[in-house]
Amino acid sequence: MIAVDTNILVYAHREDSEWHASALARVKQLAEGRAPWAIPWPCIHEFLAIVSHPRIFSPPTPIARAIDQADAWLESPTVALLAESETYWLQLRALVLSSKVVGPNVHDARIAALCLQHGVSELWSADRDFGRFPDLKVTNPLVG
Repeated sequence: MIAVDTNILVYAHREDSEWHASALARVKQLAEGRAPWAIPWPCIHEFLAIVSHPRIFSPPTPIARAIDQADAWLESPTVALLAESETYWLQLRALVLSSKVVGPNVHDARIAALCLQHGVSELWSADRDFGRFPDLKVTNPLVG
């Protein structure tokens, strides 16, 4: 199962992104396909925060429109939402200690832990920081 990171969701949504067309096509491929795919819950939260932030985008996406976008992705019959379970802490703890991440990179460890916990085979992201987690295959679907 492929999971999608926040940055790919942002690029797919924001028409002013230089990677919009490519990201939109890739997310649409997943959403309309037959194979299961996933979005970690923290990526939905982060998507809403980023696209609606006036210091990041001018103009920002109105929050109602951002929520409509998230709703559209969540209507895909093959999407799974990745959430913490009772064993999540053990996975996150191990990743944080083994990768020695601190500060904002703990968020990336959170995404990686959710993906690993749910058996994700590949995370689509343009964020190279996920390279800190060698057990998680990460692919940037926006490059050849």
